[in-house]
Amino acid sequence: MKKFLKFKYNYKIELNLIIILIFAFYLRTLSINWDQNFYFHPDERAIVMLTIPLAIPSNIDIFLNTQSPLNPHFFAYGNMPLYLLKIASELFSNFNPILNDYGGIHIVGRVISALFDTLTVFLVFLIGAKVFSKRTGIWASVLYALSVFPIQVSHFFAVDTILTFFLTASLYLLILLYEKHNFKIAASLGLVFGLSLSTKISALIFLPSTIFTFLILLLFEKIKLSKLLLYILIFSAFSCIVFIIAQPYTLIDYKEFITQTKIQTQMSKDPFIFPYTLQYVGKIPYLSELKNIILWGQGPIIALLSFAGIVFNIFYFSKSKKGRNPNLILLFYFSSYFLLFGSFAVGWMRYMLPIYPLLAIFGGFVISEIITKKIPKQYLTNNISRKLIIIVSLTILLIYPISFLSIYTKPNTRLQASQWITNNIPSGSKLAIEHWDDALPTYGGEKYTHLTLPLYDLETDEKWTQINQTLKDADYIIIASNRLYAPLQKLTDCQNLPTGKCYALTSQYYKNLFSEKLGFSKVAEFTNYPTVPIINLSIVDDSADESFTVYDHPKILIFKKR
Repeated sequence: MKKFLKFKYNYKIELNLIIILIFAFYLRTLSINWDQNFYFHPDERAIVMLTIPLAIPSNIDIFLNTQSPLNPHFFAYGNMPLYLLKIASELFSNFNPILNDYGGIHIVGRVISALFDTLTVFLVFLIGAKVFSKRTGIWASVLYALSVFPIQVSHFFAVDTILTFFLTASLYLLILLYEKHNFKIAASLGLVFGLSLSTKISALIFLPSTIFTFLILLLFEKIKLSKLLLYILIFSAFSCIVFIIAQPYTLIDYKEFITQTKIQTQMSKDPFIFPYTLQYVGKIPYLSELKNIILWGQGPIIALLSFAGIVFNIFYFSKSKKGRNPNLILLFYFSSYFLLFGSFAVGWMRYMLPIYPLLAIFGGFVISEIITKKIPKQYLTNNISRKLIIIVSLTILLIYPISFLSIYTKPNTRLQASQWITNNIPSGSKLAIEHWDDALPTYGGEKYTHLTLPLYDLETDEKWTQINQTLKDADYIIIASNRLYAPLQKLTDCQNLPTGKCYALTSQYYKNLFSEKLGFSKVAEFTNYPTVPIINLSIVDDSADESFTVYDHPKILIFKKR
């Protein structure tokens, strides 16, 4: 272990790190089957359905065909995570066949997701220890381990934790290359970066930091141009080779790859393209991302430490007398990533996940500096006082993640609502549900007739004729989340919105429904807010980004016709 880490540790540091990693993995796998096999995360559901039919072609001709059974025909995400899930599920199916089928493959995926994010905790420690100090590395790993959003996304199998791991690993190797000037490190960097590209093509955001580091090596480290060019060649070659091996249908099915990539690029620039991105109309660049990170992603306490750490690090770097300071690489990568993705018109919380490790490192640096320089030494030399300070600090940091994890210790709200529906709504009743959302009940639906409310459709006479007829026929209205009513009630300024994208009538419909003016009364509401332990205080997160609540603890409303 010491040989791999490249610097010395005492047993206390290593023991603390092992405890942190075990605890991080526990948090990320707590109630791992939280939705009881119902796949409430749409991306996870899509990935699983694309992964199950994958198979190795019988010959090279079939492999090179776009209709190959190994081609998932899906490039919104990279293909490597799908192949990884398929391989892992095949292996685990030897112990239980269901782990390679729809009824259990998602558990394998979620364990993979949690494992990758736990390894990111380890990388956070390595970077913090390498750039600053061992104490910074430990505190940084604690902050990332306890950050809520990484814990949440580890409970799904999407590509976000895998992408974050490979980008963070690339950053660590880039710092090693900056310090060691080693061809093996350049090759390793290319290999890991190739894997990040095959996880999601947005990993290209790492290239500016790589170019920036190469320029520093050339201009300030006085590396010969010929040697630097060789580094670049090795890095580029390994990146391309690994990317092609891990995602071969980028080339074989290049037309589909280009088409889907263009759609994803358009979506990031125009929130009106898809119904589910309308929530981002009017998004304020950067402020929206900061709000999500501070209030929900990290929580106020960890976020305060992290952003204080950014300011502190800029000051630290400007005062540093070191000739070679890899802290500059951290600051450049963080700023370039945040400035690009924060400028997007669409701001899913997952877009910012790859900078959470850096935020934790900056926050760990602040804690380390406070402990070593600001607290009087007489308090630190006293072993009891020192332990008391650490225990109190950890207790404060634990409040937010433990509050959030409470949502996994209770039945999912969709399951609660489904049980209520089957117990309280008579068979044969007509249930009006909203399109673009999960239908309820999740089980026992064959007892009812489902009618659809097309509320995302353009505001036409045909739309309202259908909705009015549906309301006339329906016995109940089921709202399975805030997917529709939250964004559509904001799109009422018809003079300034694109043609067909104003929902003034739909907004009025929701106002009438919620005020019970449509002839329907609310008879049930299901929520599962994060809850502060002991004092039982709910953290109402209705205003959070939709993706933070809609998958694992949506608010559900049921209305009955009077």
